[in-house]
Amino acid sequence: MTPTMKAAVLTGPRAFAVQEVERPEPGTGEVRVRLEGCGVCASNLTPWEGPEWMQFPTPPGDLGHEGWGRIEAVGPDVDGLAVGDRVAALSYKSYAEADVAKADMVVKLPPELDGKPFPGEPLGCAFNIFRRSDIKPGQTVAIVGIGFLGAVLCQLASDAGAKVIAISRRPESLDLARRFGAAETVPMDDHWKIIERVKEIAGEGLCERVIECVGKQWPLDLSTELVGFGGKLIVAGYHQDGPRQVNMQTWNWKGIDVINAHERDPEVQLQGVREAVEAVASGRLDPEPLYTRGYRLDDLGKALDDTRDKPGAFVKALVELA
Repeated sequence: MTPTMKAAVLTGPRAFAVQEVERPEPGTGEVRVRLEGCGVCASNLTPWEGPEWMQFPTPPGDLGHEGWGRIEAVGPDVDGLAVGDRVAALSYKSYAEADVAKADMVVKLPPELDGKPFPGEPLGCAFNIFRRSDIKPGQTVAIVGIGFLGAVLCQLASDAGAKVIAISRRPESLDLARRFGAAETVPMDDHWKIIERVKEIAGEGLCERVIECVGKQWPLDLSTELVGFGGKLIVAGYHQDGPRQVNMQTWNWKGIDVINAHERDPEVQLQGVREAVEAVASGRLDPEPLYTRGYRLDDLGKALDDTRDKPGAFVKALVELA
């Protein structure tokens, strides 16, 4: 095994380089994973654009947090894991050939997933959001924004017995939502027209659950309008580009619960990944149609730009590392 590895380093706004860097050594309670791939998360896009708070250059591999691969080294005081185990890792410098993770922050992948990509972090995120949404059979659930996360949530909500209304900007996204179980689709174009269309589908009582998956002001406003009295508004979009305004009068008047579905408890994050592993391994969920294409590490810039621009039927980029 070589003492060095290749890793991506962001050198400035929308600029990066692949560098040869020292291969990290696992410390106590850690493992090193030889990465097979890493998903590209939309949360990377703001740092990629280079806001004033961003510092360059980034640490090698930084921003990559959706990695999977095989353990190639085990640090002291690690039980239950061995070299060669295939795992999904909750680690944070995975735009590289290898990354170090805490041993209690990896999930073993069963043989049923051999040879298949498995970005555990976003899949686990979807399962945790679904759990927080408390969806019941017979409810009407609107999902605002259909990308990777929204599509998975369409299937989970539909499988739970809900009637899913998918709302998204691109026709390709609405087609995808239908494939993943949405009963109805609504183009995300005109604010008031969307509300009237949802009323036609769900009735004047609107939706018991609305999941906002975009992370922008207008979808949040729209989601507020679509949730019915006593319902739940679930914020799944990652709002990282500045403050938001909320219609507190409407929230109060409707008596709704507002749920921030972003989990920071490591145990809860792992629970979602484990649930995702079981669902994909058993065949209950097939996320592979959502992996639009693979990119080499030296094509990371293209992967990030495509994640932003969503050309054609693009859904999710995977950086292939092995």
